[in-house]
Amino acid sequence: MSRIDERRLLPATAVLAALVAASQLFLVQAACAASVSTTPPQQPAAVPSSLPAAQQAPVVKASETPEDTGDRLLAENKFQAAIDAYKKAPHDSPAVWNKMGIAYQQMFSTDEAMRCYMTSLKLNPESASVLNNLGTVYVSLQDYRGAERYYRKALKLDPKSAPILKNLGTDLLSRRKFRQGGEFYAAAMAVDPHIFDGGASLQIADPSSASSRGAMNYYMAKTCVHAGLNERAIEYLRMALNNGFTTPRKIFADSEFASLHKLPAFEQLLVSQRN
Repeated sequence: MSRIDERRLLPATAVLAALVAASQLFLVQAACAASVSTTPPQQPAAVPSSLPAAQQAPVVKASETPEDTGDRLLAENKFQAAIDAYKKAPHDSPAVWNKMGIAYQQMFSTDEAMRCYMTSLKLNPESASVLNNLGTVYVSLQDYRGAERYYRKALKLDPKSAPILKNLGTDLLSRRKFRQGGEFYAAAMAVDPHIFDGGASLQIADPSSASSRGAMNYYMAKTCVHAGLNERAIEYLRMALNNGFTTPRKIFADSEFASLHKLPAFEQLLVSQRN
């Protein structure tokens, strides 16, 4: 999934941002820019073309600007309607172009999302949020090295951004750079202990393989163990096993999971996987 940067969100665009699984990526949206995260494929909500025009037309409040209307519709997952509203907003606003890019990306319109993000970046080259969102576009194109370049540029501008740290960790793990990816996951959790909690957010599909997702879950389990989140660590290990990344024997032999050995849930996990 992609994650919205809550520290810089406009009130009308306060979309909850959280990670549901370790393989997701975050989009980030801010007052002057927005950002994205990756998640297992989900079909985003869109305005059905078969509905009568009266049902499709968004309700516009008298006091709303076109950008306000777009923000509200984006928060409601009405992506095409949000795009139509943003097109009526001033074209010199980097925030508007960024949020329009998010809306296009939620509709899997990668080329249009890229165009909007690049336009936003030209208007505001110092936006970590937009750089993050461009990184997620490259992930959707399976260009993970390209994504890493943008994530690292974003972190130079905002080194304490948990969503961007998490996205870079996911990118590295998908390329089997396990130790480095795990370090960025740990850094993301240190900034925001809830970065991997479930919740509603703007996200994009992560095209990585089951093996890569297994690696992400395995190293997320290690991050959770170090943070004292044992129950969550066991759940990530369960997902790593289901992804075929590891085996009960290897998990038991890994010294970083030694603190789990006497927990009934951990013992049950290993026994169930052996049967």
